[in-house]
Amino acid sequence: MASGLQIHRDESVLLRITHSNLKSFSTDIRFSLQMPVESVKEKLWRKCGTSVNSMGLQLYDDTNTKISDLTDNLRPFGFYSPLDGYRLHVIDLDPSSVTSGGWLEDTSLVEKYSISEEAYEKRDGTFRKFKGKLTSQNPSTPGNKIPDNYMEDLCANIKVGDRCEVEPGEKRGTVKFVGRAENLAPGYWVGVQYDEPLGKHDGMVKGVRYFDCPPVHGAMVRPDKVKVGNYPERDPFEVDEI
Repeated sequence: MASGLQIHRDESVLLRITHSNLKSFSTDIRFSLQMPVESVKEKLWRKCGTSVNSMGLQLYDDTNTKISDLTDNLRPFGFYSPLDGYRLHVIDLDPSSVTSGGWLEDTSLVEKYSISEEAYEKRDGTFRKFKGKLTSQNPSTPGNKIPDNYMEDLCANIKVGDRCEVEPGEKRGTVKFVGRAENLAPGYWVGVQYDEPLGKHDGMVKGVRYFDCPPVHGAMVRPDKVKVGNYPERDPFEVDEI
């Protein structure tokens, strides 16, 4: 007679994810109920940066009541009876974790390198001296100003919500913004939310929010670096060789 938990192969749940150290982090992720808890942690590590060995998980229902602590890494995720709309809370147990202290969210905590104007002028090989050299060599050549419609034609087939791949590095993600960015260089830009923490921000660039995404998942790139199409999220456990 059959006993124990039985899960159909195609069963999965969509859960909202929160993090103990990243207060602004919130995203929805779909998980297979057959995945062992350890694999769930592997998938979350790619999203939030907390290592598997330092990660605790708590499951909350849609009334924000805690259902259980996911303490057994070998059990299938479905053992804990998650349902669509439930919340999975990540607890980072490492006091020296990259996510601790607010470093990924509050850039004011990062010490900025500064140099005096006098010391900068004494340096060789700076961009300022390189630019001055070009100007002296070509005094009659006007500056190569980038037009406001730069790369606009390349955006014709790029839409918000498209899946994409960004070069270099074949980084996959979702298009979150297409257009001009006033506080960046002239021309058109594409905002991308990467599937993994390979970006530089959370959609806010130089004080302007262009889109929302988890910390270090966002990037603003030129359209010629973006290919849209059928680029599903990579399975971190996909085997390249046997």
